[in-house]
Amino acid sequence: MANKSDQARTFIHRHSLGVAAVAILILWIVLYIFSDPSTHLGSFFGNAIADWSGVVVTVLATKYMYEKGSAESRRCPVDTGLRPFRKWIRDHSLTIFLVITGIGWVALYAYMNSEAKWGQVVGNIVSEWTQIFGMVLLTKRLIEPHSKESAKAS
Repeated sequence: MANKSDQARTFIHRHSLGVAAVAILILWIVLYIFSDPSTHLGSFFGNAIADWSGVVVTVLATKYMYEKGSAESRRCPVDTGLRPFRKWIRDHSLTIFLVITGIGWVALYAYMNSEAKWGQVVGNIVSEWTQIFGMVLLTKRLIEPHSKESAKAS
C-alpha cells in the first residue's frame, strides 16, 4: 500500500504543469500587489498576470474540456449515448467556458477604471482570453505545415 508521501508525489508528478503554472501566477499577483504599476517592473508584473492567466486556463481548461475539431483541445471521448444537446455541450465545453468567462472579464473591465492599477491588468486578461478563444476557433479549420497541433488535426 502506498504511503501519503508516495500519494503526494504522485499528485505533484501527475499535475506538475498545472501546479507550477498556478504557483507562478500567484507569484506575479503577489509581486504586483506590492509594486508600483507606473514603473517598468510593476508594469511587467501586471502584464505577467494576464499572460500567466492565459497559461493557467490553457493548461487546465484543455485538460478537462473539449472543442470538437480543435487541435488545441483534448480529443472528445467516444460517443456514450448522450442526448444530442448534452453531446453538443460536451463537444464544445471549451468554447462555452471561454465565452462565459470572457463575458465576465469584459463586464468587469467595463465596470473598472481602465487606467487604475487593476484595470490595466483586467484589460490585458480580456485580450488574453480573446487570443485563446481565437486560437481554439482557428485551429478547428486552419492548419500550419510542420506544426504538431496541425498534424493532430489532419
